[in-house]
Amino acid sequence: MDDGAAAEYRAALEAAGLTSRPVAVLDLDAVDHNLADLRRRAAGKPLRVASKSLRVRRLLEHSLAAEGYAGTLAFTLPEALWLVERGVRDVVVAYPTADRPALARLAADDEARAAITLMVDSVEQLDLLDSAIPGHPDVRVALELDASYAPLRGVRFGALRSPVRTAAGLGGLARAVMARRGFRLVGLMAYEGQIAGVADVGRSAYRQAVRQMKARSSRELAVRRAAAVAAVREVADLEFVNGGGTGSLETTCREAAVTEAAVGSGIVGPGLFDGYQSFRPRAALHFGLDVVRRPAPLVATLLGGGWVASGPPGRDRLPTIAWPSGLKYAPDEAAGEVQTPVVGAAAGRLRVGDTVWLRHAKAGELAERMASYAVVRRVDGVPTVIDEWPTYRGEGLVTL
Repeated sequence: MDDGAAAEYRAALEAAGLTSRPVAVLDLDAVDHNLADLRRRAAGKPLRVASKSLRVRRLLEHSLAAEGYAGTLAFTLPEALWLVERGVRDVVVAYPTADRPALARLAADDEARAAITLMVDSVEQLDLLDSAIPGHPDVRVALELDASYAPLRGVRFGALRSPVRTAAGLGGLARAVMARRGFRLVGLMAYEGQIAGVADVGRSAYRQAVRQMKARSSRELAVRRAAAVAAVREVADLEFVNGGGTGSLETTCREAAVTEAAVGSGIVGPGLFDGYQSFRPRAALHFGLDVVRRPAPLVATLLGGGWVASGPPGRDRLPTIAWPSGLKYAPDEAAGEVQTPVVGAAAGRLRVGDTVWLRHAKAGELAERMASYAVVRRVDGVPTVIDEWPTYRGEGLVTL
């Protein structure tokens, strides 16, 4: 964000009467640019929107209305039920559920069962579903294949997700599903987080090694995923094979076995996406905090700000300071629960009551801190607040 953009945001918010801080601003023009760029990168494959990376129902609906987008990849079953009640269709729950009350609601709702697909990766999960909703009507399920890269014994890159790695193992699980009453096997998922979710920009030896790992993992997974899909298709007619994420669209969508790819974070372009070599989304989501103290000539203190992203602890999980340029975190405090001191020459020009703009490291987690986003779009060339969209939290939904 440059000085001009900061001034435009300030003017747009003031014109709309939005003067309280913290405030979150969603730039809908940047969102639309990112949606189009993701579609281009997918090269014709449909894109399923990962709702946990948005957590704003109106933004999810806006994304699903765009060309090339179809279906939602939800976080939890209660979220999926909530979305279906509000008109969203074709919802795949990306993680297995043990939520017995939600399963009972699903079993009792014909419309929800037609729209929602549950994820399973073990017979134990099938047992839980049967015990939670005995004698249940047909429930749509999908299988998850472990997509991590394990080139050597004891060496692994990727998330600890499904225990099933091989085509034979996934084929066996598919047969176990088909042998039980009350389940319809309709899909398959494999998320290559070690490709889609790892930054790789830079010339350091580490970044070069990351790029090599990604390339080798992509080649290995393409062969293994194709074999797994073929094994499952021997016993079931699959409606979809979902793969990838924003960071791996090009390689995932080249695989003939994959019918659709998942995207989410790339729609808003969070701070962690500044570190990818092959693409760069526009930053569509910022949040502003008040300067409330000036404890020293080159220090300004913000109220709150400790909105640190999930994942391995590190500086890359801190919010990115977007404006004014040149600010840094005070090393002994960083982003704090009640205050965030920022330092540098730019801090000397800030005054009590000014706004400092930041970007969360991850796309959806800001929505857990805010009740709504101010939606900005250029109207006659001028950035204008055109609406306020409630977050999940603002609508009373806490995803987990």
